[in-house]
Amino acid sequence: MNTSSLSIALVSLFAALIAVFGLIPKIDLPLGVPITLQTLGVMLAGCMLGPKRALQALVLFLAAVAIGLPLLSGGRGGVGVFFSPASGYLIGWPVGAFVTGMVMHMLPRATPRAAAISAFIASAVGGLLVVHVFGVVGLVNIANLSWEQAIMGTLVFVPGDLIKCLLCATVVHTVARGLPDWRFGG
Repeated sequence: MNTSSLSIALVSLFAALIAVFGLIPKIDLPLGVPITLQTLGVMLAGCMLGPKRALQALVLFLAAVAIGLPLLSGGRGGVGVFFSPASGYLIGWPVGAFVTGMVMHMLPRATPRAAAISAFIASAVGGLLVVHVFGVVGLVNIANLSWEQAIMGTLVFVPGDLIKCLLCATVVHTVARGLPDWRFGG
């Protein structure tokens, strides 16, 4: 398979994986932003695909959501989701995936253990920190919360997102053991 065909296949596969994570029921919070498993897909895309392909996978996924496909957890889709309190998080997904891929690319990945540790760090930086920064900005601008309220509100997600970072590291470790030639982080 040539490189461009492989890239298209991987980008499509990870966009589909994020959609599949949307089938797992969401947990609604009073903040207007649900807890979902889809941020794990953001982390995995960055670690497994590298910055460019991860960005492409998330842009493809969000484009499908924007045209109305109900791919977000709870069967949500359409342009309206980009004007909801969760919009900052959604807009942060492609950036978070890109940053996760960049950090993963810069960290050691020579052994399965090193790749797993690097994946945890990269996921925490890109999939957690970057996405939450965008989320806080969205909560301030869309939900009209104060900065303090938005920051306190987003802290609810951090324990679950740290578990997702651990799951991402576990997947990377498993792939590194089974496919030692996989190029994590691009």
